[in-house]
Amino acid sequence: MKILFKPIKFLREVKQELSKVSWSTRQELMGATVVVIMVTGIVTLFIGTIDLILSQVLSRLFK
Repeated sequence: MKILFKPIKFLREVKQELSKVSWSTRQELMGATVVVIMVTGIVTLFIGTIDLILSQVLSRLFK
């Protein structure tokens, strides 16, 4: 019988902990999303540029 109460106790504790969470506002979330997308784009351009340069150098080196 004790095994039936463990999931119920767990879910009550989860609900209690979730009430303590400081949730972001919609505006904060949108701002963070924009930052993540911009940083991802910058890193993509950087890695792509380095890849292009290294592939050109290596192709000329092994000709």
